[in-house]
Amino acid sequence: METIVRIDTLRDHVGETVTIRGWLYNKRSSKKLVFLEVRDGSGIVQAIASRSDIGDELFAVADHMAQETSLSVTGEVRAHPKQEGVFELAVKSLSVIGAVIGEYPISPKDHGTDFLMDHRHLWLRSRRQNAILKVRHEIVKSIRDYFDNHGFTLVDAPIFTPNACEGTSTLFETDYHGDKAYLTQSGQLYSEAAAMSLGKVYCFGPTFRAEKSKTRRHLAEFWMVEPEVAFMDLDGDMALAEDFLVYVVGRVLENRKEELKILERDTKLLERVQGPFPRIRYEEAIKVLQDAYDLRKSSGTLVVQSDGAVERRPEFGDDFGADEETVISSAYDRPVIVHRYPASLKAFYFKRDPEDSRLALGMDVLAPEGYGEIIGGGQREDLLENLEKGIEAHKLPREAFEWYLDLRRYGSVPHAGFGLGVERTVAWTCGLGHVRETIPFPRMLNRLGP
Repeated sequence: METIVRIDTLRDHVGETVTIRGWLYNKRSSKKLVFLEVRDGSGIVQAIASRSDIGDELFAVADHMAQETSLSVTGEVRAHPKQEGVFELAVKSLSVIGAVIGEYPISPKDHGTDFLMDHRHLWLRSRRQNAILKVRHEIVKSIRDYFDNHGFTLVDAPIFTPNACEGTSTLFETDYHGDKAYLTQSGQLYSEAAAMSLGKVYCFGPTFRAEKSKTRRHLAEFWMVEPEVAFMDLDGDMALAEDFLVYVVGRVLENRKEELKILERDTKLLERVQGPFPRIRYEEAIKVLQDAYDLRKSSGTLVVQSDGAVERRPEFGDDFGADEETVISSAYDRPVIVHRYPASLKAFYFKRDPEDSRLALGMDVLAPEGYGEIIGGGQREDLLENLEKGIEAHKLPREAFEWYLDLRRYGSVPHAGFGLGVERTVAWTCGLGHVRETIPFPRMLNRLGP
């Protein structure tokens, strides 16, 4: 009886005759031997077809097989003679399942990014993309495991919403049976409602931003996990974010060594992701930026914009973009938490610092190596009067938030939470230059397909 196995289990079948089903990844041949690199999603194995073992007819089939032909290969599993831990297949028989029609578009030669993105449905088959998707899977699984094992309940938030967390200027608007609706940018408000029932909750799903951004950190559709905890303050929120992130990165290091090796990721940098993370106030971060500005000014290397304007010295009240986050995080060898931003930079639902009303009890976790913000969150305003003032100050429609205000009318408690972007986390852990490779089919400003 035929024994069908996956490539990643071959170590358990040395000396046995097994069958692999997969696709031809690459091939090289001589007059007597054909070396077939076969992939099946779990790995790649070299299958060696000898003319003397399989005969002229099957040898010709192997020799003329095109890249990405789907096939079935039967052979004896043996350890590679020179590479420890690597196994190969001595072919006894093979058959074509699906022949390639025409020439496969993505050959082993180099291709431009636009070409590869146009053929994303095929590019996913490459060794590198396979590795990225497996790291993504590990991150997603570890996220769920962490919260499931720490007493959190998953509560799914709606994708269609009648209102927005932070206004509607960067949201995708849609018609909802005659009413105006938006694709969600966050499930946070709904998670707050659920936390008043279950205490510790998280939502996990796709979110959408319509901002016209072309940076390496932005997608129009991305996945975010958002925990929310009743009776938790800002300090508890920062501690939760730290413990959570250490766990997720640790799981990737433990279970995806081979994938990180394929991606040529320097894992020593990830091994430093241990607590405690440095915690600095917004004012301290501004001082870091000012010192960096002063140094550039003294050396004559200030940035000149395209319109001729020269960068100005950072000051209290400035928001942080990618460049600023890179400067701040470069001072540390692990993620750094920046907290207590000016309230003017934060959404209406952030609680003010009781010791300085100019500040919001918010925090961001900045990843090292220039990857910037991967977690953003903080303590929510739990007092009805203050939340009403926040809605008014941000010129948001009061009627759309009446249900949200009910959470403060009926047994309000201090509570906090955050959101982690999956794609930015994947980019950081994999050491990628752009988030477009972190999701199977990215949606960006200039791309809606495939």
